[in-house]
Amino acid sequence: MKVAEVSFEDRFYLLHALPITDAEGKIISGMAMYQDITANKQAEVALRSRAEELAQMTDVLEQTTTNLEKRNSELDQFADIVSNDLKAPLRAVANLCQWIEEDIDPHLTIDTRHQLDLMRNRVQRMEALINGLLQYSRIGRLQTELEIVDVAELLIQIIDSLGLPSNTVFIMPGMPKLRTERLFLQQVFTNLINNAIKHNENNDLQVVISAKEQPNFYEFAVTDNGKGIAPELHDQVFVIFQTLGNSDNLENTGIGLAIVKKIVEDRGGTIFLESQLERGATFRFTWLK
Repeated sequence: MKVAEVSFEDRFYLLHALPITDAEGKIISGMAMYQDITANKQAEVALRSRAEELAQMTDVLEQTTTNLEKRNSELDQFADIVSNDLKAPLRAVANLCQWIEEDIDPHLTIDTRHQLDLMRNRVQRMEALINGLLQYSRIGRLQTELEIVDVAELLIQIIDSLGLPSNTVFIMPGMPKLRTERLFLQQVFTNLINNAIKHNENNDLQVVISAKEQPNFYEFAVTDNGKGIAPELHDQVFVIFQTLGNSDNLENTGIGLAIVKKIVEDRGGTIFLESQLERGATFRFTWLK
């Protein structure tokens, strides 16, 4: 049997030819059958074209990945250089402020001492802002290993490290163990606990941390008994450099909750605030298993 592929106008055919011979082997007749393979040929051309496109896209993606890795490395170096260059003069200003205070201490008035304290606080706040910006810029570019994290143990370590007021009560029932990036979960809880304490003016501070397991994630909540936040300001608290407190306060950099939001969303979670004035605040966030 002979098989041949032929085309006619815009169609393609597969021709099968079977010769019929006599006893002496001479061809005396034949049988022929054709099959319309136009659709197959068109699909073959389309697949070949798509394969070429995918190969080109793969090359572009590989080049883009290489460029991004190079840019990330450059950004890290730039951030370190800027950090050092900005912090050095700030420390010099702080030292000068201290030396001036020591030199003219006998002649300092209440107003002058207040101005020097204000200058020192603003220098410290500027350094805190620089540190916060560096931390914010590195989220999403810093890779850490996955490990089994006992959340109850992690929270105890965070609370011990923060040096919180002795009148603070923590309630943390039923914390899970999960496989995750410890560093980022630690950053989220650290900022949320700090936020719950620093804006709480009650004599008896209380922070309740809860966890609810869902099929694909955990929903954590950090609730305080502080003064609360008006509903119209709920979105504002997550915007970088936005602060609801005194801007001269070293603690109020306006970066902490922005860092929390970026970490949670970079890892596929969500975060939102539930609060009313004088009724405390609850920050809820989801964390993928």
